[in-house]
Amino acid sequence: MKRLSATISLAALALAGCTTASDAPVARASAEPVPEPLLADADLEHPLTPAGAKAFVEEVEAEFLELSDIAGRAAWINSTYILDDSDRLSAYFGTIFTEKGVEYASKAAKYAEVEGLDYDTARKLDILRGSLTLAAPSRDGAAKELNEIATKLQSMYGKGKAELDGKEVPGVDAEEMMATLRDPAKLKQLWTSWHDNVGKPMKDDYARMVAIANEGARELGYADTGNMWRSQYDMTPQEFSAMYDRLWAETKPLYDDLHCYVRSELNEFYGDDVQPANGPIRADLLGNMWAQEWGAIYDIVAPEGAGDLGYNLTDLLIANDVDEVEMVRIGERFYTSLGLDPLPESFWEKSQFIKPQDREVVCHASAWNVDNVDDLRIKMCIKRNEADFVTIHHELGHNYYQRAYNQQPYLYLNGANDGFHEAIGDFVALSVTPEYLVQIGLLDADKVPSADKDIGLLLSQAMDKVAFLPFGLLVDKWRWGVFDGSTPPAQYNDSWVGLKQQYQGIVPPVPRGPDAFDPGAKYHIPGNTPYARYFLARILQFQFYKAACDMAGWDGPLHRCSFYGNKEVGQRLNAMLEMGASKPWPDALESFTGTRQMTAKPMVEYFAPLHTWLKEQNQGKNCGWNS
Repeated sequence: MKRLSATISLAALALAGCTTASDAPVARASAEPVPEPLLADADLEHPLTPAGAKAFVEEVEAEFLELSDIAGRAAWINSTYILDDSDRLSAYFGTIFTEKGVEYASKAAKYAEVEGLDYDTARKLDILRGSLTLAAPSRDGAAKELNEIATKLQSMYGKGKAELDGKEVPGVDAEEMMATLRDPAKLKQLWTSWHDNVGKPMKDDYARMVAIANEGARELGYADTGNMWRSQYDMTPQEFSAMYDRLWAETKPLYDDLHCYVRSELNEFYGDDVQPANGPIRADLLGNMWAQEWGAIYDIVAPEGAGDLGYNLTDLLIANDVDEVEMVRIGERFYTSLGLDPLPESFWEKSQFIKPQDREVVCHASAWNVDNVDDLRIKMCIKRNEADFVTIHHELGHNYYQRAYNQQPYLYLNGANDGFHEAIGDFVALSVTPEYLVQIGLLDADKVPSADKDIGLLLSQAMDKVAFLPFGLLVDKWRWGVFDGSTPPAQYNDSWVGLKQQYQGIVPPVPRGPDAFDPGAKYHIPGNTPYARYFLARILQFQFYKAACDMAGWDGPLHRCSFYGNKEVGQRLNAMLEMGASKPWPDALESFTGTRQMTAKPMVEYFAPLHTWLKEQNQGKNCGWNS
């Protein structure tokens, strides 16, 4: 089972195992022999020596490898059959996993202080110490309570419904309606009912979960859970926060100009009473329940002349009789074109591709490796549309990453950092260009948009890729405040709304009351999935894409590049993926891109023609949203 927090929502159950705590581990050598202690710590099975630490790590890896298999199966059933029974089974194994994780994290902290550790033992101890997504305290009953709350929150989300004209609307259908409806009154109904029905009931449970998890994090030596999360990136929490803000600063000018242009187009489409020409944008008008990606309203903002791309991918899928399973097979063929092996037959037998009609399931897309070897699966409720076509390429990226590192020891069974895991599929999805659609037979060559359509192509991409950036940034900024106490429960929603306005320039369509808990209406909050990974992935995917296009010898505009069928790219990519979490992420980044620093420069380069055009369109407008 992949470290659950990276692709499944039972984050409290599992070890994240993404990278290391605080500083990158190094092989620690002593100038003089380290004397054997007369007595080991009474709570430790092995002496506090290099050999004892190594033996401890080996036992932990063996036990977790076995336990993760059964826990992963319980989690899968809980996500694909939401029942009281599956809730209890998942919580039961989650409790065991969390109790073991807390116990071993505490012991790892002691062994990590031993002098003379070899590189792998030191790195694994740091991973083990800091890799719990939610750390239960050691007191009796704490792990059980924490996992029961985490499971309850996930189930509440999975069962959540919106309402429209007095009728219940399942979450996956509500999302689709948010993307297609253009009636502001109906959009307001969907948005408000989803946030009220799903978020509000979670607030007290969420606050209790935060209190328990913080108690556990402090026992492990962290100031709070957010501090623990930021320690998993081969740098200190302070260094990570600085890098996080630097990457946003590099991309903010592009976002600001996109926001200005989109607001103007929405104002023209809906009028001043719905969307004023100045100030923030109304959250329900952007084609997405969380206003995190705006591609669904491209029809409203498409530039005159260049806006008609000449094809619609959703229409192409339908016209070519591409069903949900064939959409997945097309995604697989991209990876095999790079020289990677096909997915195992069990993938096709065990995955959930379509929403069952007879039961509740968690429709949020996720990728799984249940046995940590090759029991690969995806869980989706696929719709035959462009968004899900791209999502499939993304989720399969997780699967191919999982299989690439399946020969690593248990504590290295993860990405170089969690942003890497999200970026792999996304950078492949960037290659879903018109040229690629011709190569796979979905688009006729004479339908490829001409160069004068490039602004439209780039704007279509930016409506998702660029629009997402501030949302990707603020989700964990909100949680860091919740975890460190600067945002108490009474201010949960005010802080969320404030951050969305500060970073996104977005406001709710209706006033939010004191009992509102809008963060809970976003899957990753009740699912306890750290969100910084998605922001980092938006940056990394363009670094990976630029490197792959350079390898492929692409000499055209970067946004037109497709490396479909390039075996060199596949070989270099798989070499990076096989490293798993065995090396600090700068090593992995360098192996594929040649640089050790995350940077948004390739993303800025990709969208440079669009940014120039946006500035021209925005001349004379009152850009920005703060009064």
